[in-house]
Amino acid sequence: MRIPPRITTLGGAAALLSALFVGGPVTATASAAPPLAATAAAAPTVASVGSVCYSALPSQAHDTLDLIEAGGPFPFDQDGTVFQNREGVLPSQSSGYYHEYTVITPGSDTRGARRIVTGDKAQEDYYTADHYESFDLVDHGC
Repeated sequence: MRIPPRITTLGGAAALLSALFVGGPVTATASAAPPLAATAAAAPTVASVGSVCYSALPSQAHDTLDLIEAGGPFPFDQDGTVFQNREGVLPSQSSGYYHEYTVITPGSDTRGARRIVTGDKAQEDYYTADHYESFDLVDHGC
C-alpha cells in the first residue's frame, strides 16, 4: 500500500533542531525567526489529516468505497467530480488529482457532510465526516 507523504511545517523550529543535531553554536535573536503565531498562520492546515482503519468506518462508507471500486453507478450527480482541495487540508496536488464521493447519511434529506475523497494513488482514500474540515486517510489493512 502506498501512503501519501505527510507534510509538516516546523518554521523556525526546524532550523533550531537542525543546528542542534548538526552541531555548532545557536544564537537566538528576536529577528531570527517570525513569531510562532505568524508561522502557524502561514502554515497549511494539513495537520488535520489523520488516519482511520477501514473497519472503523461507517457501513455507508464501505458501500461508497465498493461503488468506487466498481465504477458506479453513484447516487448523486456530484459523485466522481474533481475535488478542488480549496480548504488546503489534503496534501497539495495538481487539479484533477482528487475526486469526491458522497457517503450516505441515514435520515438526511441532503447529501449530508460525509464524503470519501480519492487520490490518484492506489488505495489513497480519505474520509471526512465534517464536510472537508478534517480528513482521515483510510488504512485498508486494518
